[in-house]
Amino acid sequence: MQVTEEDGGRLNAFAKEPRMEVMDPSEGRSGSSKVLFIGGALLVLLMMAVAAGIS
Repeated sequence: MQVTEEDGGRLNAFAKEPRMEVMDPSEGRSGSSKVLFIGGALLVLLMMAVAAGIS
């Protein structure tokens, strides 16, 4: 951790942040993220159908 001293003698600690990674636009979404997105959308639709059926 990086520690700096403020006015009045107080110490302030900063966490070490990871380096940023620049992604190529050509990479796009992977197949697994598309499957996860579609599965989440189906789950939301199923939950809405159950809620409509109950009410």
